[in-house]
Amino acid sequence: MKPMRLIIVAVGGQGNLLASKVLGEAALMADIPVRMSEIHGMAQRGGVVESALVFGDAQSTIISDGEADVLVGFEPSETLRALNKCSARTTVITNMAPLPPFTVAIGKGIYPDLENITALIEAKTHRLIAFDAAEQARAAGNIMSLNIVLLGALCRTELLPLKADTVREAIRTRTKQAFVEANLKAFDLGFQAAAD
Repeated sequence: MKPMRLIIVAVGGQGNLLASKVLGEAALMADIPVRMSEIHGMAQRGGVVESALVFGDAQSTIISDGEADVLVGFEPSETLRALNKCSARTTVITNMAPLPPFTVAIGKGIYPDLENITALIEAKTHRLIAFDAAEQARAAGNIMSLNIVLLGALCRTELLPLKADTVREAIRTRTKQAFVEANLKAFDLGFQAAAD
């Protein structure tokens, strides 16, 4: 199977690692080879968390500049920061609800304009799916389900070799029981948002 390379970027606390584990579990359930790696950075202080997943026949989880088939961003400026991993064939799925860093909050920095972020991503990539995933997570009953909303949007693209029902089953097995129903609803809302 030809490798499919996915990068997920987020700010610490947004659930990047759980999203990666759900996809990894779904791949194992479907008997699809998968390799995963994570970079935590200063995650506990709101820093970047990056996960790389390679589905199919691959020797490494390293995704070099321009090699990502798909980039999923949980925060707009983090998506922009990871744009070097993309090429003209990459699909980008991003949450458009900003989570400004500390420096912006104290007036020492400026958050990039969302329209400029969108324009830069569209200019470099094949396809952009951008929406307010935080709003969808709130509609599902838990803002912490933002990560699962984005997994739903990712599955809707059918770029990964995973069926949506397999990912739903992985959500049931990898998330805490108290959050399963909200996460399944979040998944479905993200799935629908990517269709719109």
